[in-house]
Amino acid sequence: MPKLIGILTSGGDTPGLNAAIRAVGKSMTHKYNMKLIGIHDGFRGLMENRFTELDDRCLSGILTRGGTILGSSRDKPHKMPVGGKVLDMTDVMVENYNKNQLSGLICLGGGGTQKNAYRLAQKGLNVMTLPKTIDNDVANTDRTFGYDTALMIATEAIDRLHSTAHSHHRVIIVEIMGHKVGWLALGAGVAGGADVILIPELAYDEEIIAEAILKRRREGKRFSIVAVAEGAVSKKDYEAISADVRSNAPADLSEYKIGKQIQARLDLHFKTRTGILSQRLESLTRKETRVTILGHLQRGGAPTAHDRILATSLGTKCAAEVAAGNWGNMIAVKGSDMVPVPLEEVAGIKKFVPTDHPLIISAQDLGISLGI
Repeated sequence: MPKLIGILTSGGDTPGLNAAIRAVGKSMTHKYNMKLIGIHDGFRGLMENRFTELDDRCLSGILTRGGTILGSSRDKPHKMPVGGKVLDMTDVMVENYNKNQLSGLICLGGGGTQKNAYRLAQKGLNVMTLPKTIDNDVANTDRTFGYDTALMIATEAIDRLHSTAHSHHRVIIVEIMGHKVGWLALGAGVAGGADVILIPELAYDEEIIAEAILKRRREGKRFSIVAVAEGAVSKKDYEAISADVRSNAPADLSEYKIGKQIQARLDLHFKTRTGILSQRLESLTRKETRVTILGHLQRGGAPTAHDRILATSLGTKCAAEVAAGNWGNMIAVKGSDMVPVPLEEVAGIKKFVPTDHPLIISAQDLGISLGI
């Protein structure tokens, strides 16, 4: 009998997920004589034993569709809401994996999915992952599918906002997704011709931003576009948060892991950041400001050609690695190659924008203010 492989999509929906599912399924069916079953709604579907066989009919016509035909959720195997409680359902998932005689499990997702997949691998399951996220922050891969589509949407939004900013001589702040990393805001800001770009990796100074906007006005440029990542924070707030972390964090605090209470305080700062920044810049520059929050628009709709090709290439490589029995890896992009990377080198690690990244240097050379 052909091997039976399960596949699930977890975390936020991302353009290219269906292209990847299609590539895995078609490759397995036509080249490797394996059967693929789709698990509904991420790890919750694995816990609740909800499966669908993905035959040619199911995979037909989904290449261009956004979202995921399997559904998704942010549920974690070890912290699953069940009956009003939060329980560790990892053993139930292992039981269902064995009950359905699966030979392996493929998980498509971002950083959280990589960690959860690694937990299942440590329980003895054959696991393979693919990197998807519009944030482009998965470690040890050059790119993630979904990023290019979101980049295009955010860039087009900035393009369109130029019209209003120019016509009404305004400062327009556009908030771009990126709670902890700035790949999307940096890329869209440069591509869209933003005048100021603020990312989480570089704590900004409001006075420096105001001076950059005023300098433009002195040069006869009567509008400005400010591209802000969700997680961008001012130096003043960053220093306060850092002190708070040092005084209140648990003893096992590490560079990328902070306690829930500390995270909640960070979230509170980030939640109000755009409005506060808008008011502050208006008081400093005496120029009318407007805020546009792109939100979930950035990850909706059909994937770009680049994301379709990337997801397809990753999916076919995944099928080949599964056929070869090379489990315990994420299929990563390294230059023009698709290569397996051990999950332990991915799980729990986030890919931040280096402060000396060539795109940051290019932005500075162009005269774009980074608020530093």
